[in-house]
Amino acid sequence: MPLAITPALAAGSLSAAPQPSLPSPGGELLLRPWEPADAPVLQAAYQDQEIRRWHMHHVTSPAEAREWIAAAHRSWEQERDAQWAITRAAGGEILGRAGLRRMDLDHGEAECAYWVLPHARGTGVAPRALATLAAWALDEAGFHRLELAHSTANEPSCRVAAKSGFLLEGTRRSAHLQQDGWHDMHLHARVQGDA
Repeated sequence: MPLAITPALAAGSLSAAPQPSLPSPGGELLLRPWEPADAPVLQAAYQDQEIRRWHMHHVTSPAEAREWIAAAHRSWEQERDAQWAITRAAGGEILGRAGLRRMDLDHGEAECAYWVLPHARGTGVAPRALATLAAWALDEAGFHRLELAHSTANEPSCRVAAKSGFLLEGTRRSAHLQQDGWHDMHLHARVQGDA
């Protein structure tokens, strides 16, 4: 059945080009596509208890890390998801992950996700990376709305969302199953035109 609307992003508008690398304002960070050589860092990240606590998928072996990276590349080509390694622009050290999940090109919506490695937490990496990703998605790629959801118990993620310009829109009660049970989730969003 044909759509009654013009899609916000035309099919193929993202995958027509390679996934871009995104420099942060000021140039300290670079968000770049994951590479096969990053597999050991990715696997080690998912051994961190805080990352494991808040994320429902885990990477437990080198083979799973390599498949996660390969799947990330396929997801870009299929315009479903996009994953970036957050790195220091100088030297390339991986500091974390930022991504767009559940990309809906028809409605111009996607969900942001991120984590930061323990040694980079509390240094402003997460808000700068998230703001960089949001600026690209809204201003360059053409998304209209970005959402971000986190457990109400995850106060650091709430601070990151606020620092990155994602307004709190409400609480979704008992909306996400974590390892320790059902969690209420804060819903934040940015739309085109937000400061």
